[in-house]
Amino acid sequence: MIELLKAVLFGIVEGVTEWLPISSTGHLILLDEFITLNMSDEFKSMFDVVIQLGAILAVIVLFFHKLNPFSPGKTQAERNQTWQLWFKVVVSILPSGIVGVLFDDWMDAHLHNGIVVSIALIVYGIAFIVVEARNQHGHFERGRDGTTHPRLAAVNDVYDITYQTALIIGLFQCLSLVPGTSRSGSTILGAIMIGVGRPAGAEFSFFMAIPTMLGASAIKGLKFLLSGVSATGTEIGVLVVGCVVSFLVSLMVIRGLMQYVRNHSFSVFGVYRIVLGIIVLVYFAFLA
Repeated sequence: MIELLKAVLFGIVEGVTEWLPISSTGHLILLDEFITLNMSDEFKSMFDVVIQLGAILAVIVLFFHKLNPFSPGKTQAERNQTWQLWFKVVVSILPSGIVGVLFDDWMDAHLHNGIVVSIALIVYGIAFIVVEARNQHGHFERGRDGTTHPRLAAVNDVYDITYQTALIIGLFQCLSLVPGTSRSGSTILGAIMIGVGRPAGAEFSFFMAIPTMLGASAIKGLKFLLSGVSATGTEIGVLVVGCVVSFLVSLMVIRGLMQYVRNHSFSVFGVYRIVLGIIVLVYFAFLA
């Protein structure tokens, strides 16, 4: 029963932090420091895969119509537009896919610790505040007639993201391989920096997560199966509970974030990252 409650907690943390730009991996590493699943390392790795799978299923459910080129009611032009969006997503994930294959094991061995997480939290917290402050400062521009008006982002619809923009956002995603950086955080930050509006940047970041996380889950899942480790009834229950909780929480968080970013900046997440990063740094440097 205790392990199932732990699975609920891990599922909640994954569902919240996977989509907010505050680093799911970093939070899960920190949570594991205080609340540990009493299971083998191989099973813990599989558990991470399953709760990520629950989170990504939420994106597929929420954006199914937009992502499905065969969705009833779509015109041929809209279907072509959807296929183009998928091609751009594929282009965007190539850089992190290559880096991940080459350095994933090394990063797992050397970077999955509290000090690295805390530094990444602080650095990217500062980056969010600086970028949003720059955007706020340049929020209005003067027209030829001398009047001022709101400055619009260069890209306000996810379909208008170009292949070049997609590739640049993908390069930013490579930074998320460092624990504490945040996959959504690095991609959304990169998108904002090159002129993509917050809602469009958030959506594209979510869509990038589908092949990225499914691919990572498939690799880790295959490693688990090849290890020959068998799961007990309790362990299977933990997997199911973690996945379901992560899915349900992700549904709520994604909906809430998409509403939030239409009228608010990401600065509040920057402040959160800095405060948490300082607390974590002090803990691991002096108390752990």
